[in-house]
Amino acid sequence: YGASFLREIPCTDLTPSYINIRPRCIVGYLEAYENSSGVWLFVSVWFHLNKCFRPKVSLYVQSVDMCQQVNKPAHHTTAYNVQNLVVRRGQEFVMNITFNLPLTADDDFQVEFLIGSDPSPTTDTLVVVTFNSRTGGPWSGRILQTQGQMLVLGITPTANAIVGKFRIYVAILSGTGMQRTKRDPTTDLYLLFNAWCPEDAVFLPDEDQRREYVLNDSGVIFQGSVDKVTQRTWAYGQFERSILDACIYILDMSRMPISKRGDIIKVVRQGSAMINSQDDNGVLVGNWSDDFSMGKAPTSWTGSVSILLQYLSTGVPVCFAQCWVYAGVFNTFLRCLGIPARVITNFLSAHDNSGNLKTYMIFESDGSLDRRNTRDSIWNFHCWNEAFMTRADLPPNFGGWQVVDATPQETSDGFYRCGPASVAAVKEGLLCHPFDLRFVFAEVQSEVVCMKRDRYGTLTPFAVYKDYVGKAIYTKAIGSTAPEDITHTYKYPDGSVEDERSMARAEQYGCERDHSELPQASVTVAITAEQVTLGQDLNVVVVFTNQGDNPATVNAHLGVSVVFYTGAPASDFSDQDFVVTVAAGSSEQHQFDFQVSGKPQVGRNMFLTVSFTNPFPFYLEDARLHIEGPGLLYPVEYYYSAIAPRASISKMESFIPRLAGARYLMAVLDCSNLRQVTSTIMTTQPSQPLHSLDIKSV
Repeated sequence: YGASFLREIPCTDLTPSYINIRPRCIVGYLEAYENSSGVWLFVSVWFHLNKCFRPKVSLYVQSVDMCQQVNKPAHHTTAYNVQNLVVRRGQEFVMNITFNLPLTADDDFQVEFLIGSDPSPTTDTLVVVTFNSRTGGPWSGRILQTQGQMLVLGITPTANAIVGKFRIYVAILSGTGMQRTKRDPTTDLYLLFNAWCPEDAVFLPDEDQRREYVLNDSGVIFQGSVDKVTQRTWAYGQFERSILDACIYILDMSRMPISKRGDIIKVVRQGSAMINSQDDNGVLVGNWSDDFSMGKAPTSWTGSVSILLQYLSTGVPVCFAQCWVYAGVFNTFLRCLGIPARVITNFLSAHDNSGNLKTYMIFESDGSLDRRNTRDSIWNFHCWNEAFMTRADLPPNFGGWQVVDATPQETSDGFYRCGPASVAAVKEGLLCHPFDLRFVFAEVQSEVVCMKRDRYGTLTPFAVYKDYVGKAIYTKAIGSTAPEDITHTYKYPDGSVEDERSMARAEQYGCERDHSELPQASVTVAITAEQVTLGQDLNVVVVFTNQGDNPATVNAHLGVSVVFYTGAPASDFSDQDFVVTVAAGSSEQHQFDFQVSGKPQVGRNMFLTVSFTNPFPFYLEDARLHIEGPGLLYPVEYYYSAIAPRASISKMESFIPRLAGARYLMAVLDCSNLRQVTSTIMTTQPSQPLHSLDIKSV
C-alpha cells in the first residue's frame, strides 16, 4: 500500500476487488486490455484517500455485558440472590456491547427488550431502544462512551414500564435486513418498581422509610390482644434465591395480562387475590380450625421463603395459613417487586358480613351468645398490609398508604381480595371511592350492637358500643422491633367533632349507624381475669355495680370458652347461671436458648445451636422445629414424634452469612398440643471483621 505497483490482470476479469485500505494513503487500480495490434496497454488511476474505507465484512456482536457490579448498587438491588441483573424502572442502567469492528457513522443498531410469549410494540411488551435519529420505543437510550469496538450504553426504562423479566437482543440493521443476536439467558433483565424515582407511582421520598419498607427482609408482626400485645418475628426473605421468580410466577398463574403489569393498582389487586387460594389456585390455603393434619399449622411458619418456594416448585396451594401468614407472604411479594409495604395489626377488628357500620352480636334470652345466628365477628386482632402508592384514580391527598388484604374474607369484583383502599379516605369517611373502603372502614369504626332475642324471637338492642373496635392499630417502627401506633391515620379520636363528621359522611354513602335510644342501665358488670400459663387455674372476677337508688336482683349467665383469635369458639368449659342481689350504690411465654459461635463476617463460617426443654408434665407430640434467617441461613426443619416431659432437644446448624448488616435468626417449635413457641436472635454481620457480637434475644 502507498507504493507504485503493477500487476497483470486478464482482460476478461474486470470484477473490482476490495482490499483493506488505510486512510491517507495513495492507492489506485490498474486496468489492462489488448488493442487491435495485439499490444497490451496499461492504464492506472491513483487516488489520495483522506478517510477510511472498511471492507465489506459483516458487522456482528461479539458480547453483551450487563455491568452488574455497576448497576446493582446504583439500583439498590445488590441483595437479590439471582444470576441476572435486577434494576428499577425510571432509572438509567448501563450495558456494554462489543462488536467485531469499530462502528462507523453509517452503522445502525438497536437494543430490543421482550417480555411474554407474544411481544408487541403496541402493548410495550417489545421495546426497541435506538441510538440515532431513528424513532424507537418509549425507553430512552444513549451512547455514553466508545472504546474501540466496545460501546457503553445508557438505557432508561420509563417510570411506568412493565415489571417482570425481559429478554434482550441486539439487532444490527443493514441494507438487506436485520441481524439479531442469539438468545442468551445470561443477559435477561429483571425490572422492578422504583421507590427512589419521583415519576414512579410507588415513589417514597423518605430514605429511612425506603430502607425499612422496601429493603428490610425481616420484621415483626404484632398479635395477642389490645391489653397484652405480643409479637413474632417474620422472615420476609424477598432477596433469597428464586423468590423473585416465585413472585413473577404468581402473576403468571393469575393469568394477568403482561401489558398490565406496570400498573401498580392492578398488580397489588391481583396479588391480593393470588396470595390466597380461595378461588384462583393461589399460594395459601386458609384454615381456622384446630386440625392441620393435611399440612403445616399456621403457627409453625417462620417466614415466607419456604411457602413461596414450595408454591413455585409444585404450583399447588400451600397448607395452611391464617391472617398473619397471608400478611407476611404478601409483604414479601410486594417488597420483592419493589413496592413499599408493611404489615398492619388491627386489635379488636370487626368482620362485618352485612356491609354496614353495625356489628351485630345476638344473645339468647338467658344471656348466652347465639353463635348460629351471629354472622358478624370481632377478632382479637387481624393483620393486613399497607402499600405505598399514588392514586391517580382518586382525588388529591388520597394517595400514600393503601390497605391491601390477602386474607379471604369477602369478595371484591368476584375474587377474594381487598384493596387498595386509601387510608386517608377511610379516616375521612369518604367511602364512595375504590376499592373496598366500606369493608375496611367497618373493620376499624364499626359499632357493636348487642341484640337480645325474647321468647317470641323478637330482637331488641340492649347495648351499643361505639368505640369498641379498632382500639389500636400497630405496625413495626422504622429501625426497631417496637410497635408504632398508627391508629390516628385511620380514625379521629372517638367522640371528637372530626370523628362525628367522618361517621356522618360514611352514613351518607350507605353505611348504617345505630341510633337506638337505650335507657341508662342502673346495673353495670365488669369481668376481669388474671393471665395464667398453660395448666394453671383461671380465676374470673365478676363485679356488679348498682348505680340506682334501689336494690337490684340480677339473673346472670357466665360462659367461659376457649376461643380462637377470630372469636370463633374452640371449646366451652364452663357455663354457670346464678342470681345476684346488688344493694343500691355498691358496687404464657417460652424461650429458646441460643448460642452463636464464630466471627460474624460476610463469607465466613458460623454456627448456631438451638435448644429447647419441655417444661410441662406431658409429652409434646408431632413437634417440628423450623429455623431460618434471611441472608444467613436457608430454611431448615426437623421433626420429633414426641418430646418427653423435662426432656431437651438441641440442633446445631452451620451457615455462611451472605449479606452485611443487622440480620435475624429465628426458630419456631410447633406441635399438635402446644403452638407457637418462638425465639429470635439478632446478629450484626459486618463486611469487615468484628471483635464483638451484638446479640438481642426476644
